Order: sequence, then C-alpha cells, then structure tokens
Amino acid sequence: MRGARHARWAAGAAAAALAAAACGGGASGGSGSGVLSSSWGDPQNPLEPSNTNEVQGGKVLDMVFRGLKHYNPKTGAAEDMLAEKIATSDSRNFTITVKDGWTFSNGEAVTAKSFVDAWNYGASLKNNQKNAYFFGYIEGYDKVHPATGTQTADTLSGLKVTGPRTFTVKLNQKFSTFPDTLGYTAFSPLPSAFFSDHAAWLKKPVGNGPYMIDSYTKGSMMSLRKWDGYPGTDKAQNGGVDLKVYTDNNTAYTDLMAGNLDLVDDVPAAQLKNVKADLGDRYISTPAGIIQTLAFPYYDPSWNKPGMEKVRTGLSMAINRDQITRTIFQKTRTPATDWTSPVLGADGGFKEGLCGDACTYNPDQAKKLIQEGGGLPGGQLRISYNADTGSHREWVDAVCNSINNALGNDRACVGNPFGTFADFRNQIGQHKMPGPFRAGWQMDYPLIQNFLQPLYYTNASSNDGKWSNKDFDQLVDRANAESDTAKAVGLFQQAEEVVRDNMAAIPLWYQNGSAGYSDRLSNVALNPFSVPVYNEIKVG
Repeated sequence: MRGARHARWAAGAAAAALAAAACGGGASGGSGSGVLSSSWGDPQNPLEPSNTNEVQGGKVLDMVFRGLKHYNPKTGAAEDMLAEKIATSDSRNFTITVKDGWTFSNGEAVTAKSFVDAWNYGASLKNNQKNAYFFGYIEGYDKVHPATGTQTADTLSGLKVTGPRTFTVKLNQKFSTFPDTLGYTAFSPLPSAFFSDHAAWLKKPVGNGPYMIDSYTKGSMMSLRKWDGYPGTDKAQNGGVDLKVYTDNNTAYTDLMAGNLDLVDDVPAAQLKNVKADLGDRYISTPAGIIQTLAFPYYDPSWNKPGMEKVRTGLSMAINRDQITRTIFQKTRTPATDWTSPVLGADGGFKEGLCGDACTYNPDQAKKLIQEGGGLPGGQLRISYNADTGSHREWVDAVCNSINNALGNDRACVGNPFGTFADFRNQIGQHKMPGPFRAGWQMDYPLIQNFLQPLYYTNASSNDGKWSNKDFDQLVDRANAESDTAKAVGLFQQAEEVVRDNMAAIPLWYQNGSAGYSDRLSNVALNPFSVPVYNEIKVG
C-alpha cells in the first residue's frame, strides 16, 4: 500500500480529533523502555485500516495492527500471524481459524467476528473506504459495493462466522494466492468499539499490534508507545516511537546529524554523496519492492485519444534513466525495465527487459514518436509531484531536462510541485491532474498481482489515472484463477505486456530503501517494503 497507498477522505477532522488522544493500556517501563524518534509525514486520511493505502498512514497501521498473515521483515514472505489455519480444497472456498489468546489493547478478544465485521465495513459502499477494492473477490461484493447505483446488501454473502474463532470466505472466482494477501492492513480485525462509537474510536484508535497511539498533533508529531500486553512473538524491543513530521527530508537529515532525530527512513538525494562519510555503517541501502512511475490522467480526453500511446512511448524513450539514477540518486535507484520489482525474482514474476526499446533512451526516436502521435497535449508537459518528501523536485527537473533536450525545446516539460503529500494526493483523488504525475508504488504484498492489478485494472483502488483495457482485465482474471503458480505468473506477464504496448504508465526506476540513524540505536533494518522494522530497534 502499499503501496503508493491513498484515500478519498480529507484528514483534517479526524487528525484534529487524534491530537489529544491517548490509547488505553499503559506504556512500557523498564527494559526496552527507550523511545526513538523517526522522520514522518502526516497521513492523508483517518487511520482506518480499510481507508489507508498511502505510505505514511501505512507505517502507523503496521505498528498498531496485526492481521491473519504478516510479511517476514527479511524475506517478505507471507507467514501466519493470527491465522492458525487457512484451508481450501478449490482455491475459492476458504475456512479460516483464528489463533486463541489474541486481544486488542483495550482487552477485547480478537475473534472471527472481529475480522468479518471489519471486512464488511471496508467493503461497504456507504462507508466510502479507499481499500474497498481489496474485498472485491469475496462473493456478494457487487451487492455491497456496486459499480453504479446504491448497495442492496450490507454484508458480503461470501463471509460467514461459523464459530468464535472460525469463519468461511467464498470468493466469486478462484484466487489461489488469496491467503498471501491477508497480511495487508485492509484485512486487519477491528474491535467492537470501532462500530459502536466510531467517532470516539477515531479519537482513540485501538488496535492489536505491538504499539498503541498515545497522541497526535497534526503537522508536528505522532507518539506511539509499546503495548506491554501484546501477545505476539514480535514484541517491541523499545519503549515507543515518536514520528516527527517533516515537510522537507533535507531538514530531517540535518536534524539527524545535529542529534535532534534518531532515524531518517528516506535519505534525501542531495545527501547521498556524503551519507557514507557522515554515517558510516549507520547508513542502510537495501533493495525494496518500490517502483517509481509517471501516471497519466486518462480522464482527460487529450491523453486518451487515438495515437497518444505513441506520445507516451516517445516520452518514455526521451528519459535518460541511467544518467538520472547515477547523478542524482548515486545508484540507489536502478533504471526500470518492467512494471514490477526485482525483489519478486524471476519465479515471482519479475522479467528484466520486458519493456524493451520503449524504456531505452533514444532521443531521436522519442521526438519522432511524439510528433507522429500528435505532439504534447496543450503544447507543454507539466509533471506534478509533492515537494515535501522523497527528493522529487530534483528528479522531476532532471526528467524534464531530458525530455526538453530530446525535443529541442527547453519549455516542453516543466515541473508542477505541490507543497504537501496530502494536498498532492487529494488533487489526484479529485481527478484534477493537468498532465503526468508522480506515482510511486510500494508493494502491499510480494506478488506480481500487486504491482499490476491495483494500478491498472479497470476502476482498481489505486488506478488513479483511470486507465482501462479489457484485454488486460481478462488476463488478470485468468491469472488469479490459475492454481499453477508458474502459469499464473506467465498470464500476469502477458497482462504486463498490454501495459507496455499502451504505455499505460512510464516506468522510471526501481528504488532501494534507505535510512540513516543515530548512535543511540542498534538493530536497525528496513523490510522489503522499505519501512523500518520499528519493533526490532533497540535504544541506548
């Protein structure tokens, strides 16, 4: 969610409500009681599992909730967490048994009903949840969340509670890897207080993970504290985490060097030349399931008319990925040759070179294709991005310079910055992008399906540009129904070729996760999603 994770709500009211909130269940003292500080950005939306699929909110939910599955912080593999057993004989009907002894931080037991109620809430059209799409394979979704009109059912017919710790899931088609998706936060359980007094829960969110939210002041800091009663094996090895809000990651890095911050989980591009000298072995750079792309606003007819696939392909060929990743990112990015990530491996669906010539720098051919396709809509390309995190200004300027050089026009492409990530995401959600826009994707779970379906399937949860192609959709449906993993991967790669042939989005580069930390910390690592493994960090 995670990718590039997003939502329809504005964060304002709920964020303000959280400001003075404190979760029940007291913070830890004694061993492992040191609190660390880490850089962060305000989440776009209220911290509901089924309404958060952007990175900053996702970091918090990953600390506050645990689901049926959890992704191994080293390998990314889906492993049982609250799932005692997930059984199926046909890849369509699943019987799930929840482990005994799990509770929420308010003392309420986590039961089968905790999951079923949460999933029904997340799927309901009435609740307008951004992650509703993740429940789309459960039977009855078309009644609970119809594509048009009003819903005719309040609960998914494919969900049945069969006992205190057991429930069944019936899908509307075979989906052999469905269990592996259940570590994503949208599938988290929720306590009864979430439903009985929703407004109060938003003021004091209660989860079942190793941390509890202690307080939140929007624009300043969110404080999380260790939950002593957490029943899982991945208990927090520190007393808590203070997530400090920064609108410029260069400022965060400066604070780290000055001793005012313990952890920066996105080293700015401007510091990459010096970071090894500054931090030595306290600098981390590891491959992550992240790809940066340029998405297009297909709701704008000028980007969706015949011939525009030539323009989009030409723009891709006008970008000198190798030069940009070397000079700006000091090789902490790798030029993309497909739309997934090398962390999947060949068996998991990564196919190096699938993009072919369309992702190879060729300025002469780029100019020719753009001219043949009718030229740039409006005569100028405006690439939108958020300027508060991720060193996006530097690389967008470099991409525009590359395009301008190819076209022989120093105003053919310009950057269009937004001050904050939240504002940027809100404008995307309202379909107001004036042209291509930054669309980084951080995987929700390590499957090729997650790099393709949420982004490019018709009306999918993170298909922000509203691209639609029937051939792609049909191939994805066939891949999901295939029980043979190798055959499923092959079908997904065929679907990816449809993305390539239409240049639905321009793949730019695969991203390493990077972090720098103070000498107060030890045992610091990034998981395959590029997120710090906060619960394993030791302080002092």
